[in-house]
Amino acid sequence: MSKNVVIRKLITISLSAVIGLSAVAMGTAPKVEAASASTANRIISIGDNYLGVKYRFGAPAGVTYVFDCSSFTQYVYKKVGIKLPRTSAAQSRVGSFVSRKNLKKGDLVFFSTSRTGRGVGHVGIYVGNNRMLHTYGAGGVKFSTINSYWSSHYVTARRV
Repeated sequence: MSKNVVIRKLITISLSAVIGLSAVAMGTAPKVEAASASTANRIISIGDNYLGVKYRFGAPAGVTYVFDCSSFTQYVYKKVGIKLPRTSAAQSRVGSFVSRKNLKKGDLVFFSTSRTGRGVGHVGIYVGNNRMLHTYGAGGVKFSTINSYWSSHYVTARRV
């Protein structure tokens, strides 16, 4: 973890403690969801800027002229200061587990593919209303429903 990331986390924790203690003193609890919803909306907004960018399996990390599913999520989350591993399988092991019924905007959703059998082979960003932002095959980066082909291939979800 870089020094800047550690410093940002310390500042965030300190500010959260001050806000929390202030709210307790005033008799109200802080709204933690607002910060995560804001970050989720930023993630989706950043990803939305790349709609239509072509899909290519094994696309290099850090480029924006072509993505595969995990290079896309890695790139978008990095823009908001969240580091993710390079592959969808590795990304499926970070953060905390989220059940399918408790998905929130910004969660990572993972699926199997014909190439991976029942194992994780695809990742997308949950955007609400059973939809995800991802890239796979024709059309490149796009919004898709997870109640389609992806429903029977759903594996897990993580909140990072």
